[in-house]
Amino acid sequence: MDASSHSSPPRSSFREAEKHLAGFDAQTVGRLLEQSSDIAVIIENGLIKDVAVGSDDLRKSGFASGWIGRPWIDTVSVDSRNKIELMLNLGDSSAPVRPRQVNHPSGGVRDVLMSYRTVHTQAPGPLIALGRDLREVSELQQRLVRAQQDIERDYARLRKAEARYKMVFEAVAEPIVIVTAEELLVESANRAASKIIGIDSERLDRADFPGLFSPRAARAVERMAAKALANGNATADKTELASGKKVDLTASVFGQGLDARLVIKIGGDGVASHKGDGDRAQLLRALEDLPDALIVTDDDLRILAANRAFLEMAHLSEEEHATGARLSQYLGRSSTDLNVLISALKTNGTARNFATVLRDRFNTEEQVEVSAVSTGVSRPSYFAFSVRIVTRRFSTAPQPGEELPKSADHLTNLVGRMPLKDIVRDSTTLIERLCIEAALKLTDDNRASAAEILGLSRQGLYSKLKRFGIDDKA
Repeated sequence: MDASSHSSPPRSSFREAEKHLAGFDAQTVGRLLEQSSDIAVIIENGLIKDVAVGSDDLRKSGFASGWIGRPWIDTVSVDSRNKIELMLNLGDSSAPVRPRQVNHPSGGVRDVLMSYRTVHTQAPGPLIALGRDLREVSELQQRLVRAQQDIERDYARLRKAEARYKMVFEAVAEPIVIVTAEELLVESANRAASKIIGIDSERLDRADFPGLFSPRAARAVERMAAKALANGNATADKTELASGKKVDLTASVFGQGLDARLVIKIGGDGVASHKGDGDRAQLLRALEDLPDALIVTDDDLRILAANRAFLEMAHLSEEEHATGARLSQYLGRSSTDLNVLISALKTNGTARNFATVLRDRFNTEEQVEVSAVSTGVSRPSYFAFSVRIVTRRFSTAPQPGEELPKSADHLTNLVGRMPLKDIVRDSTTLIERLCIEAALKLTDDNRASAAEILGLSRQGLYSKLKRFGIDDKA
């Protein structure tokens, strides 16, 4: 045999079928069909003429008993009838036929999910349908979906934790650098550290940490790192940076083995002088002049500081008139409203675009949006609130009840403009529709499988499809 015959791709059909298969009798062909599929069905004019069940599981359950003589379309559920019609109407085409998934009602709780390929014999011969039992595949798919959902929930929690870590890491005033234990490469450096070192955070990423110091100091940094890895912590005083500034270093280890990291704190006289009262004063003036109201409170939600914009919104002449007062005196429709905001702060560390009302000293209310942050990692902890008037924005939004909510953002925008029970009702409607659309996409528009995943009856699913105006696709 030559090399070309070895490299040629396999044929899609037999080259000399009449020559090699002519000796097969009907019984042999029947056994072949039975053993090559879980079920083989012979159909003429839409009626089932014969059935062979190759699967032991299906045979023991009595599947397909009583099919002979019945229309094939009557053996499937309502949502699969259109697929049977498509397979019956393909004629005697020799083109490859795409397998189609259909559901057969059974005496048990679950339908039997079957994938059929059809083969048309020479006209006017019968149609042969070869089916494969997909129940195990369906179960594996559902387990995969549940596992994926668990992974996504865990990943979302990790992303939130990472976001809180980054926020706290950047907010810490003390310069901190995190370095890999083996190679002493910079893994993270907060804003304060990059200012002390004199290099932007982006350029510090994966930089050689000892290389940030003078040659003599670099050796001292390496000795400090080795000592910290051995004892858990170490220090290096009056260490000269490449810029000539001298700083004190304190290193501690967290993690073990290859995952170990060094947390290096930078201190000393150079750090203290770098903080600069002038820069801090400029920052405070900028915050004071912001057009949005800024409020800082303690753990008990008593106001510690407020900028000029808040005093104007609350019609207060001096900051002292607000200092010491409870935040609930000015913010929130009720104590419950404010508790929801604080609960989100304590859980996530931040809150964005929370719709509520601001009351001035004359008890006049205005619609506002609040974003807030918590410094709950320290004791005592504080809350900072940014308040923005949004009356005009609300006036241009669609009125409640005009249309069905289209997204979660749409629902959150209804807070403050609709009673809670109405928002909850619309939330349920939105969640139902999104879950149904996701289930249909997951099951390739198989209605029975989608109903099973959702825990609904088929009739219940059809009712909801009609309610939400979701087309019954083929």
